[in-house]
Formats: sequence, C-alpha cells, structure tokens
Amino acid sequence: MYIPKINLAPDEAEVIQFMQRFSFATIITAKNNYPIATHLPFLVQKKEDKIILQSHFALANSQWKEIENDEVLVIFSEPHAYISASNYDTKENVPTWNYISVHAYGQGKVMNDLTRTFDILEATINYFDKSYQAQWESLPLAYKTKMANGIVAFEVVVTDLQAKKKLSQNRSEAEKEKIISQLSQSDDSNENRIAEYMKQL
Repeated sequence: MYIPKINLAPDEAEVIQFMQRFSFATIITAKNNYPIATHLPFLVQKKEDKIILQSHFALANSQWKEIENDEVLVIFSEPHAYISASNYDTKENVPTWNYISVHAYGQGKVMNDLTRTFDILEATINYFDKSYQAQWESLPLAYKTKMANGIVAFEVVVTDLQAKKKLSQNRSEAEKEKIISQLSQSDDSNENRIAEYMKQL
C-alpha cells in the first residue's frame, strides 16, 4: 500500500486495536492471476509475538481452496470521510478523503480438524455475540456438527502489516480544527469516527 511518511501508523498495538474494532474485513487471494475477494468477520489476536487472524468461509465458497497456495491479503478499512475544500484557509485547494486502512499480508492455513473449527466458531460467537453463547451451548451436538461441517475455518499468520492514517496531518492546526468540528456535527457515524481519530493525533 502506498503510504506517505506523514500517514504511516507505526504503533502495532494501536493498529491491532483498530483491526479488532473494525473487524469485518476483506480477504483477497488470486487464482490463475485473477483476484478473488470475500468479506468476512475476523478475530484478531496477538499470540507469541505473532498477529493471528481467524475466520471462516462457507464451504460452498471455493476461495478457501486458495489460501494455502500463496500469500493472502486481508484489508481492514472502515471509517472514512469526504473533506470539503471549504475547510481550508486558501481558495487554491481541492477536496480530499480522510480514512484509515490496514493491509495484513500472511500465510493462510485451513483448519481441517473439527475440534479446531469448533474452537474458532465458538470464539467468534463469544467475541461478537456473548448473549448467544447459552443458546449455542443448548443446541444438539448433531445440529452444531452439521453447521460446522458447512464452513471452512482458517487462520492467517500475518507476515507484513501495513497501516495508513490519512487524517489531514498535512493541514494547519486551524484547518484541522475546522474539519474536526464539521465531521463531529455530521449525522454520518463514519465522519464522527474520523473526527474522533483526528482528535487523537
């Protein structure tokens, strides 16, 4: 990913926190030089100095067959906002877009073991919807096994993490304050979040 030095996000812990907050990501692979993408919820964890991404495909989605063949890319990108040129001090300016994006490259591994599939499935339930845990546990094992057999759980060990924060770092303090004020008052939650991240700079 092209990242100007001013937009580089070098704090790994902060990047992981962003990935966990905006965890519905896009996994990209290639087959015969043709890109393939699927949008999935991911569990993001740091284990023994390695960043591990876990998720699952539908069994019918043949992309799972490609993730062990070559490096995969998972893109996390959620809040973004149009930045009007009206926020700038001079007329000779153009609008732009503020956003945060993380590209995680790594090696995929399919979980062929049903026990590992259940582990990832139950960790996903626990992370995204703890209130469903009791209902899941009460379901017949045969039903849960049928559901587990209909998915392909996998993990990606991240080998290269690239993170970009384009948040008007190149503008004056007065201009940034105008942008933050405008975005904070918006009815768009994405714009509110960008304002939130700008305040943290």
